[in-house]
Amino acid sequence: MTGVPLIIAFVVAVVLMILAISKLKIHPFLSIMGVSLLLALVSDIALADIPGVIGAGFSGTFTSIGIVIILGALVGILLEVTGAALKMSDCVVKLVGKKNPELAMLIMGWIVSIPVFCDSGFVVLNPIRKSLVKRTGKSSVACTVALSMGLYIAHCFIPPTPGPIAAANTLGIGEHLLLLMGIGTLLSIPPLIAGFFFAKYIGKKVKAADEADSNDDTVKSYEELVKSFGKLPNGFMAFAPIVVPIILMAIASAVSMAGASVSIISFLGTPIIALTVGVILGVILLAQQKMMNKFYELTNDTLKTVGPILFVTAAGGVLGKVISSSDMVNYITEHAGALSAIGIFFPFILAAILKSAQGSSTVAITTTAGIMAPLMGVMGLTTPILAVLTVIAIGAGAMTVSHANDSYFWVVTNFGEMTPEQGYKTQTLGTLIIGIASMIGVFITYLIVH
Repeated sequence: MTGVPLIIAFVVAVVLMILAISKLKIHPFLSIMGVSLLLALVSDIALADIPGVIGAGFSGTFTSIGIVIILGALVGILLEVTGAALKMSDCVVKLVGKKNPELAMLIMGWIVSIPVFCDSGFVVLNPIRKSLVKRTGKSSVACTVALSMGLYIAHCFIPPTPGPIAAANTLGIGEHLLLLMGIGTLLSIPPLIAGFFFAKYIGKKVKAADEADSNDDTVKSYEELVKSFGKLPNGFMAFAPIVVPIILMAIASAVSMAGASVSIISFLGTPIIALTVGVILGVILLAQQKMMNKFYELTNDTLKTVGPILFVTAAGGVLGKVISSSDMVNYITEHAGALSAIGIFFPFILAAILKSAQGSSTVAITTTAGIMAPLMGVMGLTTPILAVLTVIAIGAGAMTVSHANDSYFWVVTNFGEMTPEQGYKTQTLGTLIIGIASMIGVFITYLIVH
């Protein structure tokens, strides 16, 4: 099966997956894996190749973010049990006030995701989010969505994340990365505003498992929490397990973007090594709080908690691999010319189709840029500023939308302690809103400079 029938089969598969998870209460892992197998069977993938495709999709997720999730979760639990997360949230509250934790998470996520992948950034910043929810009593869902949206916008718009850099090079503006960073920053404003208001709105409609309930006697007051730790760590040591890995990854990204090669910086800046440094700093905190006797138990509990997240995320990777191994992407690419008449909206729509179909924002960005490259002259997008707008339009499409075949969907949903149904109401709808808001900003700018 190829062409339009395959696209219809994909839509039916997504509907079946949602029904299986939400209505039939089948575990997401089994639902996604079952739908992936059915889709592989009806597509043009050879029967002998299907087991390999499934295995590659599963293992590819572990290769890319599996260890990052484990190490990030371990950093999180170390920060939580030592009181460091509480100390960090206290510092953030003093900076932005108790009434604005969503804004704090949005901006924090946007800044962190400029050098750091959004998946890693969410895992790293989640302890601050959880502690802010306890500290302020605000909606957990609102803080989760704000953090997710902030991370996602920078991830798709601003170098040195790989997608925007690859798109810029493909479209011939690799020497204009500073221009891309500047306009990407400016055009982040509309989706940041939209993401903030959506987070505030959806936080009133959806309740996660870790909501701070003021009527629940099991939720301690801030003063009781502080007292339970005896003495909180100092601010520097509290932030170190998060800030140091971010700095290491940022330096490595900057060096790489500059075209230099320094092996020790590249080594320390890889997410796995950077988060290992974060774990070591977390263990030092644990020792300072005289809690080293709990380290084995904490590690064991972390692995038990992270296991389901990893398996569901890997299942999403299988679905994405099945789709990318079928003829769907090629079919969309071959028939892209039919959409080229819609101007600057063309790269947005094409990237959105590819993103929704196969799950990876980076793949959607790079594939769309490859399709756009020979069309730039025909569509009159030849100046550096218009090429930059094309890259950002592609990035806006590559946000639209994050759902079950996207590993980031499962990272946000699981670490945000939401069900898959809630994930569709928050993460999927949120990425649709910020994607559209982003494209509105691109179109207005296009009208001004064109």
